[in-house]
This record gives sequence, C-alpha cells and structure tokens, in this order.
Amino acid sequence: MLVSDFHYELPEELIAQEPLADRAGSRLLHVESGALEDRRFREFPELLRSGDLVVFNNTRVFPARLYGRRGGVIDSHPSTGSGQAFSQRTREMGHPASAGRIEVLLTRQVLQEPNEWECLVRPGRKIGVGERLFFGEQDELQAAVIGRGEFGERRIRFAPAEDGFALPDCREPALSLSKEGLSSLEPRERDFFGLIEKIGHVPLPPYISRGDSAGDRERYQTVYARERGSVAAPTAGLHFTAEILGRMRERGIETAEVTLHVGLGTFQPVRTERVEEHRLHAEAYSISAEAAEKIERARRESRRIVAVGTTTVRTLEYAAQQRAGEIKEETGEANLFIYPGYKFQVVQALLTNFHLPQSTLLMLVCALGGKENVMRAYGHAVRERYRFYSYGDCMLVE
Repeated sequence: MLVSDFHYELPEELIAQEPLADRAGSRLLHVESGALEDRRFREFPELLRSGDLVVFNNTRVFPARLYGRRGGVIDSHPSTGSGQAFSQRTREMGHPASAGRIEVLLTRQVLQEPNEWECLVRPGRKIGVGERLFFGEQDELQAAVIGRGEFGERRIRFAPAEDGFALPDCREPALSLSKEGLSSLEPRERDFFGLIEKIGHVPLPPYISRGDSAGDRERYQTVYARERGSVAAPTAGLHFTAEILGRMRERGIETAEVTLHVGLGTFQPVRTERVEEHRLHAEAYSISAEAAEKIERARRESRRIVAVGTTTVRTLEYAAQQRAGEIKEETGEANLFIYPGYKFQVVQALLTNFHLPQSTLLMLVCALGGKENVMRAYGHAVRERYRFYSYGDCMLVE
C-alpha cells in the first residue's frame, strides 16, 4: 500500500489558524456507511445511540516548546561538579555572547531521575551531542544534549531546578525507550514543571502560522484534560463544552476516560514509500480499573464503543492486543500503527478532526471508515470549505 494513496489537495486558506469563539460551534461531517451529511457539532449528543459508551483521552498539554540559546560544547570528559562550577565554566567559555538562538520541543520524558527527555531541536544540524542549552531570561533552565535519535531527535538532560547543573557524561549512547510509565511527581519534578509552565510556550503545530498566545493555553486544551504529558492536543476533544457533556449525561450516555500522552508517535511524518514499512514512536498510556470495567461491560452487553480521537483508538486497540482481546487496568507504551486492513477489536465509531494528507492519523480513519468512503468525505469537506486540522471542524465516522 502506497503512502501517496492517502494524498489529497487542501487549499491553504482552509487550515484553521484560530479556534472558533464557541468551542461547540464547529461543523461536523457525519459519515455513516458511506453516506455523507453536513451537521453541526452541537448535534453530536443526538447522533449517539442509546447504550453507547464514549471514551475520551484525558491527557493534558503542557507548554513543551522552549526558546533559548546554545552555550558551547561540554568537555569530552565532564565532571559532575556543582552548579557553581558549571556557572564558572560557562562564563569562561563566553556565554552568552557566543550563544545561538534555539528552539526545543519536548516530546517525551524518558527518565525522571536524572531528568531526561526526548525532543526535537532547531536548528537541528547545529546542535550536537555535548551541546549546552539555556532557557529563560535568567537561564532558569539548563540542559545538555546527551544523545541523538534515528530521525534527528535529541535526548537532553536537564539540571535539577534548585541545584544548578551537574554535567552529564556526553558519551552516553543514543536514544532508548523507557518503560517507566506514569507516576506521581516528586518535589524536584514539580519544581521543573513549574519552570516549564513559566517559560514554556504552547506547542502549536507548524501549520498554524503564528506564535502562541495566552488564549491558546485554554483553547489548545480539552475541558476535561487531567493528566499532564502531551505535546499536542487530542484535537477531537477540543469541541466539547460543559453543556455538550451535560446533554450527553441527560441522554444517559455513559463515558469513560483513558490517557495517552501525545508525542512523536502521533505527529511524526511518514518517510517511507510504502505504508507497511513505517514504524511509530511509542507513547505512554494508562487505563484505570474503572475505565477498563466500563469498557468490558459495554462489550459484554454488545453496546457500541465510540472513541473521541485517534489517540483513544490507538490506546484501546493496543491494550486489547496486549491482553488477548481484553481491556484491563494497565500502564505502558503504545506504538500500534493502524492502517487499512486492520481488524478492530474494540472501537466501532470515531469522532475525529480532519488530518494532514499522507499522515498516520488519516490512515487510521480510513481503516475504520473505509478508504474510499473517508477520502470521498475529505473531498466533500474541501469543496464545502470545512475548516481543517487542530482548530478546525470534525467528522463522526460510523
């Protein structure tokens, strides 16, 4: 199967650059057995069936985009001295006069102690292993590059927020995946995230051609977001309001929440010619005992499971694969790539936004709704001038 089979033409003016004033004011394209119907998202509660279980991804976006500067290369045989020694060495090497501007997008925490992250960096070619990075007007946050990944991503180690910087061994190997899962934060990590909240920026996707604003901290976040960890919003959830959720409850629609922290696995581009050759990065997920019980009860009673967003689909389907088709309480990392031909075990309907051409997200939607039906729906959405991508309109695929 060719990646190019999932291409479509999209006029640039259809890419939503701002959220609507009313979250629930977006349009909804209803795709049911190939039939297309133009609706409004406010009608979503009435489109659900009695007995449906609607599953949300309750991840919370944090301000993962950092702007800073380079500070030179650490010694090839670094010590583990104090923060004061690090500051002295920094001055000796000319910081900040020799520093170059950089942008870092944190994508996944791979270790908590020491505090290490997988990230994307710009300018990518200039930031090598051993490079020191400084963030904030007063260098409140400091890090060093300790590894490089297959597609140019970096692994960086942050200084403890209250201690200054202990220089890492920059001869460490390239990126590896952690199985640490989701856990409660230690005081030191709370201090780190406090700094991130202060100096970080909302990680708007690159097709939004503007800087982030104060309003994005609220609007690039679902109203039910709870678990911090995502560097991109689960955008299908951005349409929901307290009113919409209340109307669902009034109709007796049951809901459940899972967590998948959106990272490279969701938004990395497909670089292969053939779909089957692509591999997804792993992303941390968690399913509570309460959510697992609700999902399994709905399945036993032959009730429909409606996923809000592609990240919810991947969480449920991956978890089912790990447990011989059952959904149980668990925490792990999901790297399931869903494309046409995949046999769904859990999800039967999907609420989702419109996705980029040739993306893994579009391939997942095609797997559920049928490639011909979904691509025809996209053509219809373009002709009818729907708003596309993160701040755009949505579709319900049954």
